[in-house]
Amino acid sequence: MTNHVIPYGKQTISQADIDAVVDVLKSDWLTQGPKVPAFEQSLVAATGAKFALAVNSATSALHIACLALGLGQGDSLWTTPITFVASANCALYCGASVDFVDINPTTYNLCPTALKEKLIKAKQQGSLPNVVVVVHLCGQPCDMKAIHALSIEYGFKVIEDASHAIGGRYQGQAIGSCEYSDITVFSFHPVKIVTTAEGGAALTNDQALADKMQLYRSHGITRDESLMENTSHGPWYYEQIDLGFNYRMTELQAALGVSQMKRLSEFVAARHQLAARYNEKLADLPITLPSQLPHTYSGLHLYVIRLHLDKITKSHQQVFKELREAGIAVNVHYIPVHLQPYYQKMGFKAGDYPEAERYYTEAISIPMFHGMTLDQQDSVITALTTILAD
Repeated sequence: MTNHVIPYGKQTISQADIDAVVDVLKSDWLTQGPKVPAFEQSLVAATGAKFALAVNSATSALHIACLALGLGQGDSLWTTPITFVASANCALYCGASVDFVDINPTTYNLCPTALKEKLIKAKQQGSLPNVVVVVHLCGQPCDMKAIHALSIEYGFKVIEDASHAIGGRYQGQAIGSCEYSDITVFSFHPVKIVTTAEGGAALTNDQALADKMQLYRSHGITRDESLMENTSHGPWYYEQIDLGFNYRMTELQAALGVSQMKRLSEFVAARHQLAARYNEKLADLPITLPSQLPHTYSGLHLYVIRLHLDKITKSHQQVFKELREAGIAVNVHYIPVHLQPYYQKMGFKAGDYPEAERYYTEAISIPMFHGMTLDQQDSVITALTTILAD
């Protein structure tokens, strides 16, 4: 076992990032100051969306996005099984039901063809979804034009879970522009492309949705007199006009985010250089390498390989275990949500989404992050080559 474990992902913190956070610690504002709006503006500038609301996690962003779109009791949300559980749980928080659409075997994203087939059946049964959450897995954009066209035809709202995809582009436009969706959500967890430690954001081009999400982010409270039911009692006055939550981002997190966003292009470009090198060095191994759709630029949050289990002597679990033992901190993204015990109690079962389940039996996320050295990458390549050759 090596003493130097190579993680599958990690943050890159510069002196400028540290200085930005220290400046806030020395200021009068640790929360609800000027840095959160500044961070939101950096997201608007990077994506072209009209509005950005920073929150304490992407999970919170998904929750307020669903609420703003009116999701509630008796409604349904569809998403992909290959995602973190938050992409589905957000429906349950609102009292709605969840269903899944199988993945495309090449992109591992929600399959537009499978979506269309499911929508046709749902229309016949009178059970169309209210919201579809599409996930840009690994940073690879979904086929948003196709999904948007279906949303117009079948009348559902679209949330882009772009937790993996900041800095990516779809047909020349930044992910987060909301050109083909109602709301886009980002994550700023430490393993993601840009970090605020914990944190997330919801972006939209719709003023009404932005206003609703702002209310839900902070207890349903407003200081806007035009929204109040009573005459203001004075400058201190506020009203709670809806049931909201404490989902605010702190000034410390936002200051880190503002600093990190200055290097967004650099972070993603570095990932592309590492991915290109992996593509070259791993080309002859019995694995499927990630594919890149035409007219897209992936955020490349993850580099996922799929094992050709019929061409190697080891199991998925053995390869994973041996890589970990070699100091390569690989991971699997993700266990299909419908196979989680909580969801199986709702009636989902193995066999429901064959492509997602097949992907899960073969997929391994190998290390890739800004700041990864070529020596570290060579260690990953050597370990993987050796383990698959045995």
